[in-house]
Amino acid sequence: MYLNRTRNRKRSAGFSLVEVMVALVICSIGLLGLAKMESLALSSTGVAAARSLAAIQASSLAAAMHANPGYWAAGIAPASTTVNAATATTAVTACTTPGATSCIPAALAAYDLQQWAVALQALLPGFLSTITCSLGTFPVTCTIQIQWAENAVAANAQQTNMAVIQAPTYVLYVQP
Repeated sequence: MYLNRTRNRKRSAGFSLVEVMVALVICSIGLLGLAKMESLALSSTGVAAARSLAAIQASSLAAAMHANPGYWAAGIAPASTTVNAATATTAVTACTTPGATSCIPAALAAYDLQQWAVALQALLPGFLSTITCSLGTFPVTCTIQIQWAENAVAANAQQTNMAVIQAPTYVLYVQP
């Protein structure tokens, strides 16, 4: 009788190897899920940062447009202007000298666009921006549109396909 009791205690005293392996598999699946959630969170933070930088840069161009109404609000600006990485490398005369010999509005606008393109290139590589102004009506209204490429992590195949189709775009309407 005493021998039978000790055998039962030894069998129920610990875990079997199978139970330990099942527990490890369940824990590893849970840790993989946590790792995927962490990568999605980091990717979402990067995407949000790029979108807020695009909004800030569009607002900075709108401020430059408000500061130069002789070009943008007077209807002298072209109906559509494209700004890209090539604009950032274009040589433009700096309009930073105050006084009677300061720049004309068109030169100041060209300088502002070039400086804006340099800032955009540093923050959103691979950007493409279009500034469209309605010149036939007064007051003049302009649309600033910025497109860029972003590195996003998708949670599933459907989100991966959507990310390939749509590039993020930020649009700001301005009345200079």
